[in-house]
Amino acid sequence: MITTEPTMTNLFLQLGLDESAEGIAQFIKTHQLPTEVALGDAPYWNDSQRQFLLEQLKADAPWAMIVDQFSESLHSDAVHRSTGL
Repeated sequence: MITTEPTMTNLFLQLGLDESAEGIAQFIKTHQLPTEVALGDAPYWNDSQRQFLLEQLKADAPWAMIVDQFSESLHSDAVHRSTGL
């Protein structure tokens, strides 16, 4: 059971990624996804990372909002290109 507060920093800790502000920004910048690729289908997750992300979204758990924000961040370039914003 996860008892830490759901924040982007703690999400990166849960995923075993660099949780520094620079690390988060760099990951998001270098791991952008096309609009048609769901967060859980991204090729760079290992099985446990993928399972954690999908379980949190599916359960509408307290982490779901942060995971959803993370997904939006990873799709931001593609959304901007498709909407022209």
